[in-house]
Amino acid sequence: MPDNPRILVDDDTRVLVLTGAGVSAESGIATFRAAGGLWESYPVEKVASPEGFDEDPELVWRFYSERRRKARTCEPNPGHRALAAFEARLGDRFLLVTQNVDELHRRAGSRRLIEIHGRLFQSRCAHCERAPFDDDHAYDAGDPPLCEVCSTAGRIGMLRPHIVWFGEMLDPSHLLRIEEFMNAARTHRFVFLAAGTSGAVYPAAAMVDRARLHGAETWLVNAEPAENTHRFHHFVEGRSGEVLPALLG
Repeated sequence: MPDNPRILVDDDTRVLVLTGAGVSAESGIATFRAAGGLWESYPVEKVASPEGFDEDPELVWRFYSERRRKARTCEPNPGHRALAAFEARLGDRFLLVTQNVDELHRRAGSRRLIEIHGRLFQSRCAHCERAPFDDDHAYDAGDPPLCEVCSTAGRIGMLRPHIVWFGEMLDPSHLLRIEEFMNAARTHRFVFLAAGTSGAVYPAAAMVDRARLHGAETWLVNAEPAENTHRFHHFVEGRSGEVLPALLG
């Protein structure tokens, strides 16, 4: 591989990108892996699962309130901005899928975006069909927040963060949109790029395999080898904020 590799695109190229926690870590967003899977000595499953929420919703909201406060102080890094600029060049021939919930890609300008693990600054009711709504409040003091729609109907419904927790399924419409993009890309030059991912969280870790079945040229950018590095055609080792601007420039 050249010392300064670049992903070359032409008018026939379609690009699918997957980003993970490593991209946001460069903006100061703490990762579960870096913390040894713990938060204030609690296993992360205690604050990021339906069972944990049922057991102690106040604890869960304290955790996500802290994450909201921290995320508000962080800014998109050059990796986020490089992907947004790349999207601006390719238009509908580009799709970004992220495992991150911090919305830094949105703040960088990404619009053709699927946030498969949810959005930190949205909430939804755990008991009714109310649609997720924008919410940047911190609910870490006193009782967890209640759903106004349920209250109006004489019910008690508790709000929860709009996050896909451990043990929950991804939104089928998101998976369908990704598959449709791959199906359309297979008759063109197709590039799949993963950045800042551990290669250990499924189904995202298997996306490289689906992309290869659809004929994609596959690239991985990571600060260290991921668990699925061997399944990519190209691996560029380095921080995504440093590598992506040159790789996509």
